[in-house]
Amino acid sequence: MSSETQAGGARVPKRARGRERVAKLLQAATEVFAEKGYEAATMTEIAARAGAPIGSLYQFFPVKESLADTLVQNYVAVLAADLQVLEGRANQVDTQTLVESLFRLLRAHPQERAAVQPLVEARMGEQLNRNIFRNMARKQIAAILRARAPTLDVDSAREIAIVMLQLMKANSALSDEEGLPGRTAALRELQGLAVQYLDQRLPK
Repeated sequence: MSSETQAGGARVPKRARGRERVAKLLQAATEVFAEKGYEAATMTEIAARAGAPIGSLYQFFPVKESLADTLVQNYVAVLAADLQVLEGRANQVDTQTLVESLFRLLRAHPQERAAVQPLVEARMGEQLNRNIFRNMARKQIAAILRARAPTLDVDSAREIAIVMLQLMKANSALSDEEGLPGRTAALRELQGLAVQYLDQRLPK
């Protein structure tokens, strides 16, 4: 079966049959990591969940670390694609809708998000990897802002993107606090602050 090796040891198949097998393995890994976390998940259980021989899993992912890293990379790519879609319609929506769309991004794809969260701590906790994600998100958010307000200069877009990403993360963290008294009102307040901030900073 034709394949090539990526960084981290994961092997990317070139044939359709191999790609389908890898997709099933990654879906199974997503489910198992989401249910059990990184440390408790085993390659044996992931292969069984995918209905694949353990040797097939090791063929594409020689170690659990390479499987986890691939899932994180794929999730970051999905978020980047979502941000690019939002960039394409940024000038067609009002500020309230734009903020709501940005805030939803970090809550999207719940199964993948649930799987990736423990992996971020276990495999992507290094400052370098965190910076890679932050830089991608800030760059994409800045592009969205400039699509929304074409006269916005690059430096200002970068500054606003830093603030917006922090607000997005705060919204996501607060959304996770189920049962917190006043959470719904606080989420509305946070979104309102983001709308006011953009209305003040973006050129009319």
